[in-house]
Amino acid sequence: MAWSKQRAQLIATLHGMNNAQLSPGASGNASARTADGGMLISATGQIASNVRPADLVHIDSAGRITDKQAKPSSEWRMHWQIYQDHPDAGGVLHCHSRYATVLACQRQNIPAFHYMVAIAGGDSIPCAPYALYGSEELSLLVSQTLIGQKACLMANHGQIAYGSNPLKALDLAKEVEELAANYYLSLQNGGPATLLSKQEMADVLSQYADYGCQK
Repeated sequence: MAWSKQRAQLIATLHGMNNAQLSPGASGNASARTADGGMLISATGQIASNVRPADLVHIDSAGRITDKQAKPSSEWRMHWQIYQDHPDAGGVLHCHSRYATVLACQRQNIPAFHYMVAIAGGDSIPCAPYALYGSEELSLLVSQTLIGQKACLMANHGQIAYGSNPLKALDLAKEVEELAANYYLSLQNGGPATLLSKQEMADVLSQYADYGCQK
């Protein structure tokens, strides 16, 4: 079967997303870039824990869904747009993890309250503007928000993360959820006393370039 490595990684990612309780029911989705410039993505309505290789849908480099396949995730355009605009993306994961979604529904960024915010590639984790789920507008807004970033929140929706492969995207989504939880809880206690400065975060990002998880 073509793209066997990508299929195996994508199945492991979807099962891992379920095991980490990052997205309830069929609300999450994940994809992997394929060697032909297209992608594999989970089918619509699939519960992550139940996904098998036959449930993955191939979409080609022009955004066309080949015949005799299941219907892809309603968010396939968002994944496809990220691959078009971000050459370093090899895997994408979108989920409705609890604390990231709480902040997204408040349309809040995650600021530099902790140096680990740098894991997403910038000095904050931004929140993309709202647009209808599954729409081309949302795809463009999210991809634009990810310029210089590997993860962001999505207003009134959830979070999205990408990595060099789907498992890396899952790892990053877990980190974003933990940061979202810590930031949310700090807000319940009056908020962080001091945010890290632009220079302090620039120093972190410079040092972070060689951090193992970034590979």
